[in-house]
Order: sequence, then structure tokens, then C-alpha cells
Amino acid sequence: MYRIMGLTLLAGLAVGTSGAHGQEATEDAALALMNEVHQNYYYAADGGRARVQMILTDKKGRTREREFWMLRTDVEDMGDQRYYTYFTKPADVRRTGFLVHKHADGDDDRWLYIPSVDLVRRIAADDRRGQFVGSDFTYEDVSGRLPSLDWHVMLEPEMQDGLEMLVVKSVPKGGKTAEYAWRKTYIDPAVKMPVREEYYDDKDEMIREFRVERMEIIDGFPTAVERTMVDLKKNHRTTITFSEVTYGAELQPNQYTERLLKNPPASVR
Repeated sequence: MYRIMGLTLLAGLAVGTSGAHGQEATEDAALALMNEVHQNYYYAADGGRARVQMILTDKKGRTREREFWMLRTDVEDMGDQRYYTYFTKPADVRRTGFLVHKHADGDDDRWLYIPSVDLVRRIAADDRRGQFVGSDFTYEDVSGRLPSLDWHVMLEPEMQDGLEMLVVKSVPKGGKTAEYAWRKTYIDPAVKMPVREEYYDDKDEMIREFRVERMEIIDGFPTAVERTMVDLKKNHRTTITFSEVTYGAELQPNQYTERLLKNPPASVR
């Protein structure tokens, strides 16, 4: 169930023009909304740091747990970013590091540090749809898919947990640029953040579902501190919970190098 803490939601909040509650808003209006949502979700402040707990649950209810720190620095709003992930638990992945140079206009650069053999390995740059550290989240889910890569259209608002949400249907532009044929995003109009996404295949069958379970206002920024992604075909789910969240870039973009993988900052050790 979606919950938000630190902010009072106003039922019936008016958003945009009156046409937003009609049958469909214009494509431009839908794109503008998705750009705002993307900015709020992926580019809050100019960076940040958080401790992340990840729980993976298989179809038999068995769970695995991982813990890591994640650092982010934005090179520019809605543009390039730098990400660094440092694992602390379990013991077999402790000190493993993952580095990403996100390029808004092309394939990302990724490196993985394997401490057991003291090796930094370059990862294929064109697999944005691959699983993020074996979870149900893809690399693209973590670093974001630019709204300009899709066609968007406003649908009728829908109720979610007693609150009226804006709804947008998005279809990837040209070819197989995503693992889904289209997706449906439910947006909280008070904070312009996604609270649920449904991913469909070309037979209009839902294959994945994303939910924000809990949102908090941290340093003035709405933050999805508990998120779940469900793979409906595999009956597998991943829940990630953020704690010790701080905003502001801790590192400069030029500090996200291979050296960082072997020598993580003291704040995440």
C-alpha cells in the first residue's frame, strides 16, 4: 500500500490545465509531465547518498538479502550522471563495487570490482535491460529512461489507495528499445512522483509491476524510500528500502573512476 509521510495530500488537487482531466491531454502535455516526474525521481538535488537494503523473494517465498551504499552525482539536470554502489552484506559480496557513467544520449559505461581476485571488469554498455545485481530491477530502472525515448499520452485519472492519480501511457519509440511493449504510470499529482508502474508485452499482458510502498519528504525532496518490483512471469519480487538518505553531491564527477572501486570513500565503508 502506498503511503506518504511528511506531506498532506489534498484530494482533488488541480494540476495543469482543465484538459488534464478530459479524455486525453495533448502529447506535449504528457511529455512535459513525464519530464517533471523524471526530474523529481532521478535528479533530486545535484546528487545524494543512501544505505540500501535489498530483499529478493522467489516463487517459493525464499528470501535473499543484500545491503549496499549508493552514491549519485549529477553532471547536469536531465543529462549525464555518475553512480557508485558499494556492497557491505552478505560476506560473499562485501567490498564489491559497481560504477556507472550514465550518458543521457548514448550507452552507459559500467565497471564492476571483484575483490576476491582484485579485478576491475568492464561490463557491456548496451544492456540497459539487464538485471541490476541479479534483482528484478533493470539497470534502466535504477538510472532512468529518458521520457524523450517514448511516446506519451494522458489517460483518465484513477484512484489508488483512496487518492486520485494522474495516469500516463508510454510506448517506446521504434524497435526493441525496452523489454516491454508499453507501460502505464500512476503519478501522485501533489509531488509529481510515480507511485506505480505496470509493464505490458505486445499481447497486452502485464509482465512486471513497480510500486512505491512508502514515500517520505527528506530535505524538502519527496523520496521513494521503499520500492518493490515484481516479475509476474517468474513470480519473483525485489524490495529495496533506503535509509540514511542525504542529498547533495558527495563526490565530483571526475572522482568516479576505477580507483574509486578499489578505494571507496570512508562514508560508505
